Amino acid sequence: MRSISDTIERLARARANAQGGTYRPSTLTRLDGPVQNPGQLTGWYQCPDNPASPPALVVILHGCTQSAAAYDHGSGWSRLAEDYGFAVLFPEQSRQNNANLCFNWFQCNDVTRDKGEILSIREMIASMVDLHGIDPRRVFVTGLSAGGAMANALLASYPEVFTGGAIIAGLPFGVASTVPEAFDRMRGYGLPSSTMLDAKLRNASAHEGPWPTVSVWHGTTDNTVSDANSRAIIDQWLGVHGADVGSSEAQLLDGGHALETWKDASGRDAIEHYRIVGMGHGTPVDAASGYGRPAAHMLDVGISSTVHIARAWGLTPSFERREKPAASDAPGAKSQPGQPQMPEGVQQVIEDAFRAAGLIK
Repeated sequence: MRSISDTIERLARARANAQGGTYRPSTLTRLDGPVQNPGQLTGWYQCPDNPASPPALVVILHGCTQSAAAYDHGSGWSRLAEDYGFAVLFPEQSRQNNANLCFNWFQCNDVTRDKGEILSIREMIASMVDLHGIDPRRVFVTGLSAGGAMANALLASYPEVFTGGAIIAGLPFGVASTVPEAFDRMRGYGLPSSTMLDAKLRNASAHEGPWPTVSVWHGTTDNTVSDANSRAIIDQWLGVHGADVGSSEAQLLDGGHALETWKDASGRDAIEHYRIVGMGHGTPVDAASGYGRPAAHMLDVGISSTVHIARAWGLTPSFERREKPAASDAPGAKSQPGQPQMPEGVQQVIEDAFRAAGLIK
């Protein structure tokens, strides 16, 4: 008779193969229970070995039907963190809380400051800071779909905790309080006005300091969460950053994808909006980057949201890692994307120099 662990292992392999991915055991470690866990969530983490300075932390929230390990496997976050020396934390939903493993972004008791699931996640972050020496000035959050909506709820409810956030195929904060309302908002129906969205954000906490930056990602053919939600998220955050809806800068990216950015009063890029042309519901990945693999709701569209988000947060260099051109190459010839990346030691020297100069924290 097969053991339970052997059965679980075989089922995991079968599920990975069914999703088109190659099975790889998770490298994440279970986080010891935080002081408070009213949302009854489980935490999984990875920290760099012997970091020279307190590492940054990225909190990553999976989507419905996903697990922490599956989302990590598809997005490549832990592999990127290992290469660049920051920590990752994956809160994980249970079927006892939600039969589809969705974070309960539409339940008031789970998205109100110091209650439910968002308090559980806040306590996990505190545990990471206390037990693993995380730099509390460099904490970020991202998530997909229901995880993206929950990431937005965390940014709204605990803006003092986060330096930045990235919302992928998610929804604005505070727009639904029942399951029917949640489905209507996902379809783009009944979204509040920009004035009401701004008020919901400001009323979520008593925050008076600087606000976290926000990156919004959405596919133009998403039939699960309407693209109208991405514009509503931006409307929700423009006011606190002192930005005007008509003050954005736009650029066209490779593949025809569009990026729009808004600056705050200090001139910092505070809000960015990636519209991924032809992409449905999921997280954009680029298998050629070496970070992430296509799977269910992990869509290989030739652009890695993981790499772009980490770069915008200063966790990786703001330039492409490239090989040195061969001597026979023509002057000015560019290397191709997806080539081997900069050695870790060189990266550490560059980061230390930037930090000493006060250019990054």
